[in-house]
Parts: sequence; C-alpha cells; structure tokens
Amino acid sequence: MEQNDIYRLLQQVYDGTRTPEEAMTDICMQPDMLVGNYADIDLHRSIRQGMPEVIYGEGKSAEQIAGIIQAMAKRGVKNIMVTRLSQEKKERTVNVLRGSDAFLTEAELQAAFIYDETSRIGIVNPEETEKAGKIAVVAAGTSDLPVAEEAAITAELYGSRVERVYDVGVAGLHRLLHRLPVLEDAKAIIAVAGMEGALVSVIGGLVACPVIGVPTSVGYGANFGGAAALLSMLNSCASGVSVVNIDNGFGAGVLAARINRQSCGE
Repeated sequence: MEQNDIYRLLQQVYDGTRTPEEAMTDICMQPDMLVGNYADIDLHRSIRQGMPEVIYGEGKSAEQIAGIIQAMAKRGVKNIMVTRLSQEKKERTVNVLRGSDAFLTEAELQAAFIYDETSRIGIVNPEETEKAGKIAVVAAGTSDLPVAEEAAITAELYGSRVERVYDVGVAGLHRLLHRLPVLEDAKAIIAVAGMEGALVSVIGGLVACPVIGVPTSVGYGANFGGAAALLSMLNSCASGVSVVNIDNGFGAGVLAARINRQSCGE
C-alpha cells in the first residue's frame, strides 16, 4: 500500500466516512508482493493471522527460498519460517544469501538464520515472542519426533508455551498415565503417532481440552505410509478429537496455537 493510499484511508476515518475496522480490512486485503516470476508474498498475513507467511521448503530451489527470504527480510519481517528444509538445502540457501542486501555481513547472516535438524525448520530473523497459555505435544515414539517437533516449534513461534511429552506410546501405557498431570491443564493437546495411531483415542478419553491427532508415516508395511494411523484417528471413539493430514505437524501446531490464543482471550 502506498503512502497516499494510507493517507486517504486515515482521512476517511477522520472524516467519519469509514470506520477504523473498515480501514483495517482494506489494509489487510492489499495486493501481495511479487518476487521474480515464482512467488507472490502475502505481506499482510501477520496482520490477519498473527504470523507472517511460511515458506514451504520442499519442492523449492535454494535460490527461490533465498529470494523469498531476502524480500521478506528487507521489509523487516521477523520469524520467517521455512518448513521441510533439508540440511543440504539449508546450506545452499545460506550460500545464496551470503553477501545479499538483506544480510550485509557474515555475522548478521549466522545470527539471523537458525536451523533445527530434527524438525527440518529454518527460522530467519528470529525474535522472541511472548508465550501464553499452554499446549502439550505428545509423541508416541522417538521415530515420531520430527513431526512432533515441527508441531512444537510452530506453536511456539505462534506465541504458545509448549510442554513436550515424548515416547509415551500405548505399548507402555503406564508411561502416559505417569505424565497425565502435565496434560490436564493444557488448552490443547497435539498427539503424534504412527503405527496404528491408538494414542490419540487414549488421550482423547482422558482430557477435557481439544485433542489434535497427527498420524505419521512411521510403521511397518500394513501401516501404508501412515494411512492406517490416519483412518484409526478419524474413526476415534473419543469425542473432541480432530485430525490433520499425515505428517502435518505444521498444520497441527498452527491449529493448536489458535485454540490456545482464543482460550487465553486474545
């Protein structure tokens, strides 16, 4: 939005011909910003949703990821999140960014680009956000941690305090019951499980808050790449359970953070 457009809106609010809410809607729905011929950045997403646009790294080249990051960073965007970013592509992306206009020095670049290998998430221009409420991220097994950490880090970036409860699958139910007090005061619970996905139904029958099931592609042949866990969670006999797609820790993290935010009255 150009300065004269903003001035026009402010003048209309001052004159009483437009309400502040109408002006904000106009600002939020402004056109996006083109980057080359491959991206159209939604720079107002943080106004609408509380978090800037997230870059899905899988399927994009390092040059494309770097171009989007550079454009967003030059506009002062904080907590730019890149999901499904392999270690190799992260290194290539950093090499492209090295010496760019957005990061003038090597020290600035190293401080501005952090990477978590487990979740395969990169965060550019990290900025600490105030944490509110509580979300619990529960994983059935250690093999589910990449998806669980994707959910946990996402929820944290969206302003939620996250408690991690890992390796508590139903093959050893006592482990989950031992950690039940940690779950009882959560505003939402993300339950991550592969194999047959039974953990979601068990948790759904024990707590009062919403439970978000995340089936993972972890499992043997008849698991069908997570389809068995997905169908099991969709057919859960526990009420108050919703389910995201296979391995979609990011989607679960965003949903849980929104539930938490509303529960905290924001």
